[in-house]
Amino acid sequence: MTQLQVINKDGTLLVDSREVALMTGKRHDHLIRDIDSYVAILNKSTSPNLGASNFFIETNYRDNKGELRRRYDITRKGCDMVANKMTGEKGVLFTAAYVTKFEEMERQASSPMVPQTLPEALRLAADLAEKNQLLLLQTEMDKPKVLFADAVTASKTSILVGELAKLLKQNGADMGQNRLFVWMRENGFLISRKGTDYNMPTQRSMELGLFEIKETSVTHSDGHITVSKTPKVTGKGQVYFINKFKTA
Repeated sequence: MTQLQVINKDGTLLVDSREVALMTGKRHDHLIRDIDSYVAILNKSTSPNLGASNFFIETNYRDNKGELRRRYDITRKGCDMVANKMTGEKGVLFTAAYVTKFEEMERQASSPMVPQTLPEALRLAADLAEKNQLLLLQTEMDKPKVLFADAVTASKTSILVGELAKLLKQNGADMGQNRLFVWMRENGFLISRKGTDYNMPTQRSMELGLFEIKETSVTHSDGHITVSKTPKVTGKGQVYFINKFKTA
């Protein structure tokens, strides 16, 4: 009997259905047919724990002719189900093989890597030291940004675009008010078409919570009243734009 290969995919241990067919002496297309019937039954269940993907994950492969063929990645619970339908020597041997292999893989995943030689130990120590140093450096670099982000996000005060331009300068971006208005129009944050909505936030900006519109009533000398609209950058918007220019 061949050695069972178990793959670790995103933390889930899986077995290729082709290997299961080989180990059990079953034709792969017959195994696929059986699994299809199991999946059809599982799909009728309303329990999330009995979802078919907890047992069998359908995928494909290319055969020797380059043609695409169906196969399944089978979880440990799926192997249990396949094994429970088997009898005879090959079924027993398959059960023993997958149980042993899954346990071995689970131990490896839960155990830290132990260096076997002095060079491996030195490399591991150097890697850990470098990672710790990088983490400390990154923490120090992020402190001002984190404090600023926390303060601004917590603030309920929105600011004018010109005031945002001053904040950007303080954070290393050479951006005046007029240039910032142009940049926001060119990048779809403010409306660029001429008209009553010119320089107002786009729908996208409003949905992201980057702006709010301040409306002010203006009474003219002849008694008629108009409403003036001014875009203001929210606390969330201030953090968003400063981070955007920092990474630009």
